[in-house]
Amino acid sequence: MEDIRYPIGKFNFSGEPERQQVDAWIQEIETLPARLKEALKGLSAEQLNTPYRPGGWTVRQLVHHVGDSHLNSYVRFKWALTEDRPTIKAYDQDGWAGLPDSKRTDTGDSLAFIEILHRRWSLILRALSDADLGKEFLHPESGVNTLGRTIGLYAWHGNHHLAHITSLRKRMNW
Repeated sequence: MEDIRYPIGKFNFSGEPERQQVDAWIQEIETLPARLKEALKGLSAEQLNTPYRPGGWTVRQLVHHVGDSHLNSYVRFKWALTEDRPTIKAYDQDGWAGLPDSKRTDTGDSLAFIEILHRRWSLILRALSDADLGKEFLHPESGVNTLGRTIGLYAWHGNHHLAHITSLRKRMNW
């Protein structure tokens, strides 16, 4: 079950990243919408409603979750860039994934949303100075986070859920 839950492994990065690493992560964030679109190409409604693992979210919920999660991160970046070490609000990911918009909305809606969101988010990410990368926010569950490390976390996050979809397709021979 561990491989299915974490097909690319858990996010693991210590210290503060070098600019070259940050730029690579930003590239992954920028390209995620196109890679998600490709991973979903040709899937039927039945396939979109298939959980990626027993007891897990469906492919549809995964796509909507990426939009929800990355929207929250985008707002966190804006707070950290405009306030002094803000305390951000966590959200109930499972609760959000259980709402009707996550269970029934067409994935094309979230793909379009993710594409626009990532376009705007990438503009901010590409403009960050080295000093900006060290700006912090306080997450009530994970503690103090820097923007530099958070970029890595969300590059991983997008790839993590993309791998849920692509590995399910491989396992199911879709």
